[in-house]
Amino acid sequence: MKDFLQDLVAHTHSLGFLPLVKVSATDSETSIEAMAEDRSVILNAKTKEAIENLEGTFGMPDLNKLDIHLKCPEYKENFTIDVVTQQRNGEDIPTGLHFKNGAGDFENDYRFMNSDIINEKMKSVKFKGTKWDIEFQPSMASIQKLKFQSAAHTEEKIFQVSVDNGNLIFKFGDASTHTGSFVFQAGVDGKLRQAWAWPVTQVQSILNLTGDKTVRIADAGALQITVDSGIAEYEYILPAYSK
Repeated sequence: MKDFLQDLVAHTHSLGFLPLVKVSATDSETSIEAMAEDRSVILNAKTKEAIENLEGTFGMPDLNKLDIHLKCPEYKENFTIDVVTQQRNGEDIPTGLHFKNGAGDFENDYRFMNSDIINEKMKSVKFKGTKWDIEFQPSMASIQKLKFQSAAHTEEKIFQVSVDNGNLIFKFGDASTHTGSFVFQAGVDGKLRQAWAWPVTQVQSILNLTGDKTVRIADAGALQITVDSGIAEYEYILPAYSK
């Protein structure tokens, strides 16, 4: 349970723009949904295995508080994390998590958001799918180059993406400003006929996550970054800005 919770927090709360998640859990799989308040990022994720003793649909708000509990030294060894449930309409509904240290003298309760509220908040978190024109696994060197360029162009909130002679180019700035560009991925298949741009902070934060990454870009105006943490596969969808 703790490994799952730590993984969830690391791939949502740590990004700084996914403050609330929806969990839909059965005895066979656990799904996660989230969306940035400005709708710049939509997350859909699934765990590799079902999480034991966790079934139902609920929201997880105030992830910073959960993160604090998970990092607390009192819950490092000989601790328990139990799913708290209540009976509603003859069903056991998960209502929160109960943390207790080994000595039993240090406890915390983290409350879930009920399914009606989280379903209302997340009702628009849907991605209908698209045809991906470009797909590749980004290198650490390319991710580092993105850091260098974003540090040199802190005034730029978005970067532009294009394909030139099979090279995927990331560009900062325009003709009226300081500019910078670099080849993020060489030898890509597929073309981009539209001029699209994506937010620097969100893309860079996702690419900095731990896990195996795959980048997909659609000429229809969408970017997908998939991060496989080993515990779950997280799919981050970023709608494009037109330039």
